[in-house]
Amino acid sequence: MRDYQWLHEYCLNRFGSAAALEARLPQPRSDAELRALSDDRYLSLLALRVFRAGLKHSLVDAKWPAFEQVFFGFDPEKVVLMGAEHLERLMQDARLIRHLGKLKSVPRNAQFILDVRPEKGSFGALIADWPVTDIVGLWKYLAKHGNQLGGLSAPRFLRMVGKDTFIPTDDMVAALKAQQIIDKAPTSQKDLALVQAAFNQWHVQSGRPLCQLSVMLAHTVNH
Repeated sequence: MRDYQWLHEYCLNRFGSAAALEARLPQPRSDAELRALSDDRYLSLLALRVFRAGLKHSLVDAKWPAFEQVFFGFDPEKVVLMGAEHLERLMQDARLIRHLGKLKSVPRNAQFILDVRPEKGSFGALIADWPVTDIVGLWKYLAKHGNQLGGLSAPRFLRMVGKDTFIPTDDMVAALKAQQIIDKAPTSQKDLALVQAAFNQWHVQSGRPLCQLSVMLAHTVNH
């Protein structure tokens, strides 16, 4: 694999200046900001990620105020009490996206958030404390303990809340293949570990967060 210096120079040449490059790069939230985000906001974003999967984001986002209303502002302690009959009634609400499997995921993820509280105090503390040097471990944890958070949903959720992470998009996977780090989309633990190790190395070389390195790497793929 090439070092960070190559990646930086490639992106500078592509965008023409350091200012143009920096303008395209995301900024992760600080650990303090992640801790300060309340559990109801984490549940809202978990639900939003689940409903966005496979659907046009603008369609889902336009309906989200109604979701906030019917799910009690995504207060986990209230949402977790929503039983099957309540969810069946929501299936009749034309303001919502009426997908029963996705609707069922909301109280299940509310329980997930509540289960985290005794040990961590809040869901935000879990997210903030998880080391980015093992961000793929957090993806696995979310997929295992949460509902409908497999595939790219966990890393995309983390990007939404501002936790530093890379996302193996098609462009990024193509770039990783070109760097001969992996030879296919990273789904196995072995391949995910190889990708994590590469990003950790670039992070040490550059001091940049993973999300910025991820975007920079994706731009090395020619379109």
